Amino acid sequence: MSVSVNSVFLGGNLTRDPELRYTPNGAAVCNFDLAVNRRYAASDGSQKEETLFIRISSFGRQAETCHQYLSKGSPVLVEGWLHQGTWETESGEKRSRIEARARRVQFLGPPGGGGGGGGGGGRSQGPSDEAEESELPEDDVPF
Repeated sequence: MSVSVNSVFLGGNLTRDPELRYTPNGAAVCNFDLAVNRRYAASDGSQKEETLFIRISSFGRQAETCHQYLSKGSPVLVEGWLHQGTWETESGEKRSRIEARARRVQFLGPPGGGGGGGGGGGRSQGPSDEAEESELPEDDVPF
């Protein structure tokens, strides 16, 4: 019996502002790097911390939204899968890198917000389109 699962959940902070580009077919691609921390107790009882830096790629409307609302330091939760990209350098060397392809990006902080912790209440892909309570007519129900 063969089992194969390729799924990741990553939570961390952007290490730099996202980069947006478009393919020749016009599809949006947004790349950003995520710092993911892990704390653990070493065998001698001391507390250790390691940080992984992972390239994330998102596509389509989600890519445009990530570029618009995220910035360096923004906290996010990414759900997706791993992908190994390969290329050849100008000198003919073969290179590869494993990155995460985003199925969903959930914003955890305030819009455009470089990190300031908490806030946004778990927004997915960007701020809500709901009007603030003071902007709604008195007889209008906001749902």
